[in-house]
Amino acid sequence: MRVPVAWLAEYVDIPAGTTVEELDTAFVRLGLEVEEIHRPEQVTGPLVVGRVLEIEELTGFKKPIRYCRVDVGEAEPRGIVCGARNFAVGDAVVVALPGAVLPGGFEIAARTTYDRISDGMICSVRELGIGEDHTGILVLGDDAPEPGTPAGSLVGLDDVVIELAITPDRGYCLAMRGLAREMGTGLAVDWRDPGALPPPAWSGEPAWRVEVADPERCDRFSMIALEGLDPTAPTPWWIRRRLAQSAVRSISLAVDVTNYVMLELGQPMHAFDRDAVRGPIVVRLAGEGEKLTTLDGVQRVLSTDDLLITDDSGPIGLAAVMGGASTEIGDGTTNVLLEAAHWEPTGVARTARRHRLPSEAAKRFERGVDPEMTVAALARAAALLTRYGGARVVGAPVDVDTRTPRTPIRLDPALPARVAGIDYDPRQVVELLDAVGCVMTADGEVLDVVPPSWRPDLTDPADLAEEVVRLAGYDEVPSVLPTAPPGRGLTDRQRRRRSIGRTLAEAGYVEAPSYPFVGTAALDALGLPADDPRRQVVIVRNPLSEEEPALRTTLVPGLLATLARNLARGQRDVALFEHGAVFPGGVRTPAPVPGVDRRPDDATLAALLGAVPDQPWHVGVALAGHREPRGWWGPGRPAIWADAIEAARLVAATAGVELTVRAGERAPWHPGRCAELLVGDRVVGHAGELHPRVCAALDLPARTSVMELDVDALPAAEVPVGPHVSTFPPVLIDLALVVDGDVPAADVEAALRAGAGELLEDLRLFDVYTGSSIAAGRKSLAYALTLRAPDRTLTSEEATAVRDAAAAAAAERTGATARA
Repeated sequence: MRVPVAWLAEYVDIPAGTTVEELDTAFVRLGLEVEEIHRPEQVTGPLVVGRVLEIEELTGFKKPIRYCRVDVGEAEPRGIVCGARNFAVGDAVVVALPGAVLPGGFEIAARTTYDRISDGMICSVRELGIGEDHTGILVLGDDAPEPGTPAGSLVGLDDVVIELAITPDRGYCLAMRGLAREMGTGLAVDWRDPGALPPPAWSGEPAWRVEVADPERCDRFSMIALEGLDPTAPTPWWIRRRLAQSAVRSISLAVDVTNYVMLELGQPMHAFDRDAVRGPIVVRLAGEGEKLTTLDGVQRVLSTDDLLITDDSGPIGLAAVMGGASTEIGDGTTNVLLEAAHWEPTGVARTARRHRLPSEAAKRFERGVDPEMTVAALARAAALLTRYGGARVVGAPVDVDTRTPRTPIRLDPALPARVAGIDYDPRQVVELLDAVGCVMTADGEVLDVVPPSWRPDLTDPADLAEEVVRLAGYDEVPSVLPTAPPGRGLTDRQRRRRSIGRTLAEAGYVEAPSYPFVGTAALDALGLPADDPRRQVVIVRNPLSEEEPALRTTLVPGLLATLARNLARGQRDVALFEHGAVFPGGVRTPAPVPGVDRRPDDATLAALLGAVPDQPWHVGVALAGHREPRGWWGPGRPAIWADAIEAARLVAATAGVELTVRAGERAPWHPGRCAELLVGDRVVGHAGELHPRVCAALDLPARTSVMELDVDALPAAEVPVGPHVSTFPPVLIDLALVVDGDVPAADVEAALRAGAGELLEDLRLFDVYTGSSIAAGRKSLAYALTLRAPDRTLTSEEATAVRDAAAAAAAERTGATARA
């Protein structure tokens, strides 16, 4: 909403000397955000009102030229050459005299042109810097002041415009009337309500018949008829100037007047060509398949939820949004029907969004307008059309009013103090609510408050408390930081999650969080079977994107999309991780929809929580390119499936648990290069190399590796106990065993640990070999054993016995044989 300060000053007694910056501060203090302050371009030197006395048409030139004699309040008229043709003898114009400097540094001086001396310039709107219209001269109208009067303030060269961002609950501030009330309260000065003038005493029968078939969607509909409008009458300059300052385009007198009254009083109106309306007006819902061509020339197929203004010919207007083309005010319109109504806000919002018609009228109606203003707005518009267009009112206005009184709100005067944390005297509460426009009656210590008609947003005691705090000043509410209770900190789960993220970052992975939404295409690209549980998704009712309407059941799609994006932008070696919630689907009981009038009971809360899907916390990594860079030290090392498994081991170690790894099979991993990650007998994740078809579908390099692990499935870590440090030397032994190729190394390791017993301090696999010296289908696993006794130095016989026992256990459990 753009607010010309001069227009505002007509309704508010702004104290003398108040600067624009002080007005800015006052608006902000009232809770209205100031987006921008528009200042007109500077014009210096003599700029006056002139009256055209004579016009001489000059011939013999390539374009029509006029030589004008203009009275500028001096002893003799000035001769000025002008090429525009939209003014006539007797018109009042704006004249820049020699010595004036117009916007852009354009200096005015007397000069010879077209064989005449031009002693000044007759100005257009664009030349004055107050608009974009340069098609003709600015004609001031019959009510212009005497020639020679300074024209700067008249045309708005000293009028600053403050642009406000109006929140949806403050629809009354989309009009000068509402802003005047706010500013009067904020500056503690008198203000005048432009909508408080009593309407004229019109007489006679209503000039038109009106029926409202849906009073729930339209509880007040007012209309007045005018005739004798001069279709050639121009809009007076002062109206055009204020419309331009408000970023509204001037169209014609009738349309401009309705827009002006909308900006002034907040009541949108529509003007119909009375001669094009056939029969009585009926306000009703649209029928299935009905069509309407709106003023923008688009034929729209209507919904049964659309409210219409109709006559005998059918729809002639989309109620509260846009009029129809069949009854549009045209260049020859002389008889007019003016309509002003109060529409139900949510229905207007649905219609405007359904047809993508965010009009200025709809913007106000969907925020709520004052139903008391319909007749007042008609009276104001009729007065302007009568004065400037020669129209006259025919008969009495139509006013179909089915409103019911508003229910009083019970308010404890102490509520604002409890909400804000500071004391408000009960008398101050009453004074501030009175400034809002509320009507109050006392019922003991409680107030029965009836909000004003222009504040549909005030429905609860909390709304009234907010108004008291706002008008008293948000800056009066002290900023007091709460005292943090001692003895609290991060939970064990929070510490675990943070430690996992920190560990992966220290290992060279970059965190890449993604949106928790997924679509069918992403799950198809992963090659998930139709019965895979990860395809049972939770659908979002109002998704950000129709292509991703579901909550993710796995982190893999987001990780791979981020990986592909980085690779496409030139990154060669990428290691990413993400940890966050996933949302398994399945059959669930629908959530109830509780009311807002009271706190839900325990059963309703339990049903709501029961309908919420589980949200286990997962961690995932994705790698492509080199894990170790190449350089002078060597060729580097590409990332392989083992790196993904090692990332899982890092996560488990950070969580204080130990993983077991075995071969597995699960999409989207390669069947022969997929590892199951287990804690005990429970599978908590998978890691390995992506299937080649998945890499091709997602445009990823071959052998891209991925890991995903359910962090919440990891058991709580035991209290760590520091290891006993022995003072006796270790015994280091290497043991190479040959096993079948399908025997997991984890099984061999478990057998070696069981056989070695308590003297085994550490066991590490350091080599896997297959080659000509090993039989086909077999592999060699080489382990480094560290043996140590806590109370003595081991002898070679004891160390040999431990090694042989470990080898025997491995032979018994896995069929391992010692490598020769």
